[in-house]
Amino acid sequence: MDKKSVGELDAGGKRVLVRVDFNVPVKGGAVTDDTRIRRALPTIEHLLAQGAKPALISHLGRPKGAPDPKYAMDPVAKRLGELLDGPVEKLDTAVGPEVEEALGNLPEGGAVLLENSRFYPGETKNDSEFSEGLAAPFELYVNDAFGAAHRAHATTVGVAERLPSAAGFLMAEELDNLDELLRDPGRPFVAILGGAKVSDKLGVIESLLGVADTLLIGGAMCFTFFKAQGYEIGNSLVEDDYLEEAKRLMGEAGEKLVLPLDVVVAEKMEEGAETETVGVDGIPAGRMGLDVGPKTVEEFRSHIGGARTIFWNGPMGVFEIEAFAEGTEGVARAVADSGARSVVGGGDSVAAVAKLGLEDRMGFISTGGGASLEYIEGKELPGVAVLPDKEA
Repeated sequence: MDKKSVGELDAGGKRVLVRVDFNVPVKGGAVTDDTRIRRALPTIEHLLAQGAKPALISHLGRPKGAPDPKYAMDPVAKRLGELLDGPVEKLDTAVGPEVEEALGNLPEGGAVLLENSRFYPGETKNDSEFSEGLAAPFELYVNDAFGAAHRAHATTVGVAERLPSAAGFLMAEELDNLDELLRDPGRPFVAILGGAKVSDKLGVIESLLGVADTLLIGGAMCFTFFKAQGYEIGNSLVEDDYLEEAKRLMGEAGEKLVLPLDVVVAEKMEEGAETETVGVDGIPAGRMGLDVGPKTVEEFRSHIGGARTIFWNGPMGVFEIEAFAEGTEGVARAVADSGARSVVGGGDSVAAVAKLGLEDRMGFISTGGGASLEYIEGKELPGVAVLPDKEA
C-alpha cells in the first residue's frame, strides 16, 4: 500500500477519530454477525496500546439523515466492549461538546463509539460544517473502513481533509490484496463473477479481462449473454439494453470468457418450487433460470482447480433458497479446495462462504463489496485518495 499507515502515526495520548465499518446485521437488539467489528480490532487495539484516546464512528443501515432508534449503535457498542474486554462508552451524538467531554473522561484502555454517522444529513453530502464539527475534538484521523471508501462522505473524506490522517490496518490489508491481484497475480489467474446484472459489473468485466486468464460468469447476468447469442431464456432476468455490450465483450474475450453449460430453472423464485436442470439452449418458456447446473459447476471447477490466483465476487444463483444454492456452494468449495491464493469480495459471496463455514479456507475475505469492485474497475476511491502517501 502506498498510503501512510496507522503504524506510522505517533498516537500516544492523542485523541483519534477512527472511521470503521460497523455496518453489521442487528436482530432483536443484538449483533448477529460481528465479522466487521472483529476485523477492525487490530487498529483499535494498536491505538489503545499506544495510549491513544480513540473514538470510533460508522454508519449502520440506511436511516434517512435523521435519528432512528432502529439504527442506533448501542448493540454494536455492547459487542465491541465484549470483544475488546474493556470499557466502550456509546454516545447518543457524533458531534458537539459531549464528544469532547467523553474523551476527557475516558479511562485508560477505553474507547468511545459515536452515534450512527447517517443520522446526520451532512454525512452523505460531505457537508463542510458537519465535517468541521466531527474533526474539532480530535488530533488525528484513521480510516479503517474500506467498505465505505468509495463514498465521498464527511466521515471518509471531509474529516481526512482537516486532520493528520492515515489508513488503518484493515484498509491497508484490503488495498495490498487487491493491488497484488491487479499488479502481480500468480498465474493462471481465474476471476469468477456472479450476481444479477451485467450493468453492475460491466467495468469490472472489462478490467478483469485485461488481467485475468479466465473469467467465469454465473448468476442471473449470464442470461443477458445467452440472449445476445440468440438463445431463448424464458422468463429469466435479462437486461435488453446491454445485449450489444454483451456481444462486444464476448467477441473481445474469446475463449477467456466462460459461460454456464446448464442451468436450474423453475416457474417461481421460491422455496419448494419444482425445479428442472436444462442445457442453456433448452430453457422452456415460462421458466426462469435461478442457478447454474452441475455440468457448469464441474466445468468451473476444472478452471478453479488449476488456478494460482482467484478473485470471486457474486453468487452463482439465488443461494438464499436451498433449491438454487448448489451452484454457489459448488464454486465456494472449489475455491476452498483449490490451494490458490483467493480473494473473495461482495456481501453475497462472503455470506455464502460464511454459511458453509469455509472462511478459514479462503485466502482473503474482503469487507468491501462495492469498494473492491470499483477499485478493480480502476476507479479512484475518494476515501483512499484523500489519505496522505507514505513518507519517503
